[in-house]
Amino acid sequence: MKEIVGSRLKKARKMASLSQDQLVEKMGHIVSKNAISKYERGLMLPNSKILLALSKALNVKSDYFFRSNMISIDKMEFRKKRKLGIKQIDSIKENVIEFIERYLELEQHLGINSEFQNPLCEIEIQHPEDIEQSASTLLNKWNLGINALPNVIDLLEDNEIKVVEINARNEFDGLSGYASKKYPVIVLNKNFSVERKRLTALHELGHLLLSFHESFDEKEKEKMCFRFAGALLLPQKTLKAELGVKRSNISKQELILLKEQYGISGQALMARARDLGIISDQTYRRFFVIISRNRQEKGLGYYQGKEEPVRFRQLLAHATSEGIISMNKAANIANKKLAEFREEINAVSIPGRFTD
Repeated sequence: MKEIVGSRLKKARKMASLSQDQLVEKMGHIVSKNAISKYERGLMLPNSKILLALSKALNVKSDYFFRSNMISIDKMEFRKKRKLGIKQIDSIKENVIEFIERYLELEQHLGINSEFQNPLCEIEIQHPEDIEQSASTLLNKWNLGINALPNVIDLLEDNEIKVVEINARNEFDGLSGYASKKYPVIVLNKNFSVERKRLTALHELGHLLLSFHESFDEKEKEKMCFRFAGALLLPQKTLKAELGVKRSNISKQELILLKEQYGISGQALMARARDLGIISDQTYRRFFVIISRNRQEKGLGYYQGKEEPVRFRQLLAHATSEGIISMNKAANIANKKLAEFREEINAVSIPGRFTD
């Protein structure tokens, strides 16, 4: 038990992005740094009073410290800018792991056994052009056709991929990996635009599905994952039908219309046109100089669709309304106070209204 509590305490502290000294201060110095260290190493067990104080300081439920079903995320691809420090990275990782633990616990209560099969497992990317065929294969296997994808996150969740949104700084782009070696996970920054979420989600999908020849370095893999995302949002045949096979320039109005229809940013769209040889490198560079002064693409339209994960909330509402789990248990899985969760559920579930 000491080892479990110690391990969970360390994870919760990392989630909160606190040092041991900062945790002691936040608890009003009712324990020493040495005591925190002993708790985390499993050398000493905190009493009930200290556990409650730890729970409050770290913003977790008391039962969090006694959960034994810990998971890890393997093959983690973490896209970030240099400004994001180690403490912030650790906090993001631990928060994601904690959420996936609750997600898998909820699926267990519902008798759901997620089994993901990589539809591209037999393909190895040996040349950048292989990305186009991989994207085409996935579109066929998932029966998506070559038209606009209305909702990328729904698509991923429908295909057994767990999507998590976190409230992170702009330096964090995205993260992907496999929980317990078999559950694919994609993490997105909820503060980004819809177009950026769509591209990032499919970029991370590339990291999950694509197998690259050993000759490629990490920078080359990143570029090819971006190309893979663009190929799913705007397949080769579709983009050439929209723009033509060869162009010397593309108008602002065309960019806006395609962005609003396909949910792809102007920057990603122009990169896609360059990759397919529709525009020259010179035309792309000229566009890049212009867009670098307007990275937010203000005045260049926007995609009116909505992108946010809903499956976890749907499963939780199902389990609660059917009495599969108690309201108290559901609140713990939601990581919310009972009163807050009850109010949220009652707002969408009115007893007796939908009875036969």
